[in-house]
Amino acid sequence: MERTAIDPWTWQDDLNFCQAIEARGAERTVYCAGQTSTDAEGRPLHPGDMEAQFHSTLDNLEEVLQGAGLTLADVVRLNYYVTDIETFHGAAAKVGPRLVAAGCKPASTLLGVSRLALPEYLIEIEATAVA
Repeated sequence: MERTAIDPWTWQDDLNFCQAIEARGAERTVYCAGQTSTDAEGRPLHPGDMEAQFHSTLDNLEEVLQGAGLTLADVVRLNYYVTDIETFHGAAAKVGPRLVAAGCKPASTLLGVSRLALPEYLIEIEATAVA
């Protein structure tokens, strides 16, 4: 499979995302439901802590991807839904290197929302992966 980033500008590079990704020759596309900071029994983790929830949410996303035989490096799109954009940016500065280290530089969207499925959730991430 061949992936090509389509970036007419360079400003997004500092934020570790692409404007678009073209995938050619992919055999599979996996659409992941929104992942949150939840334990194996569905209970929210880390109330009030965006950074901890961001890490926990990525842990859950990685587990879902692993179930499909994929990794974060296979992700071509991440959509972030957050209840506080400023707090997200602070957490992203600390969590972002984890995505870089995993080889994950997807097309992305960040949306500020008034609330997620449970009031304890500060972040939800949905992903699309190709292989």
